[in-house]
Amino acid sequence: MTGVRIDGNTLRLPGGVAVRFIRTLRLPETGTHPLPPGLGEFPLRRVADHADRVPETWRARGGVMLPVYLREAMWLSFGGTTEPAALRVGVGKVCAVSGKPWSDRLSRKPQNYVVLPRQPWLDGINSGTGTVKQFVAVPLGLGATVEGQVTGEEVWGGVQLQSFPLKEEPLARWRESRERERRTRAPMHAPAFGAAPQMMAAPAPAAPAGMGLGVGGSMRQEVYEDDRPLSDWAEQSGGRVFVHLVTPPQWRRITGEEPPPSPVDRSAYTQAGLPWYDYYDQDAQDLAPTDALEGVKPVGDWLGDDHEPWQEPHPAQVLPLKDAPGRPVEDGDW
Repeated sequence: MTGVRIDGNTLRLPGGVAVRFIRTLRLPETGTHPLPPGLGEFPLRRVADHADRVPETWRARGGVMLPVYLREAMWLSFGGTTEPAALRVGVGKVCAVSGKPWSDRLSRKPQNYVVLPRQPWLDGINSGTGTVKQFVAVPLGLGATVEGQVTGEEVWGGVQLQSFPLKEEPLARWRESRERERRTRAPMHAPAFGAAPQMMAAPAPAAPAGMGLGVGGSMRQEVYEDDRPLSDWAEQSGGRVFVHLVTPPQWRRITGEEPPPSPVDRSAYTQAGLPWYDYYDQDAQDLAPTDALEGVKPVGDWLGDDHEPWQEPHPAQVLPLKDAPGRPVEDGDW
């Protein structure tokens, strides 16, 4: 984990990359939905600080760990990122953008990374035109993870991150450009609210030790195409980290800490009138989905449907972020 550090619940990778793992509402596995809100950060702990209580394979991989409930959903926030960076995101060492096996290099055909800070967050795998399928935690061994469905094996689990900075000259040009113009920054996803809605009963602590990410419902989110030449990026990674997903009972045993409360009830959240989000960037181009990720099936196909009756948010609860959708209107003399 050279060059990677924990700052509170934020992972900081070389090149100014900041990643937080955000708890959120799990969406129904039918239909396409707005972006769900953030409900607080997952706590992060270094594996090395608990080396005597983690499996040997975790010690060998190093990295960090976070506690997650069976079928709990999450998204990745890149809100603190300061300078351009290419970030690879793996789920069980399958690229969440391209669906290809993990590698230590950037590629463009298909693109296997997100571009920061243009991509403010990632809620799931790139699975459709203008949509992603939500990250949802599931145990290894059932075949329900993205890793299991794409590769036919479940060996790694967890989440893998790898950052690449710009080379010296492209970075200098970017810094000069930034001095000349002021960037308009959108508010990041949803804030964590002080008073959480009613919580569901905690699930039974019977999940196996290994956890990975499968997929849940579809939502409207674009994974943006890089508009720089691939040669602008460093050929070698600036830093990488393995993020282990830990069940709540494991978290207690390993760290001696209590995990966060169980996931929030979705209908209670909607009934409370709290916001959902749509994010639109008129200057960015969406990446086309890949065959490998389009065909990934939701975890309900393996574990069965456990959704309570779903209540759609009212249109007034869905707030636009960044650019308003639609074509710009030109002004003239009045």
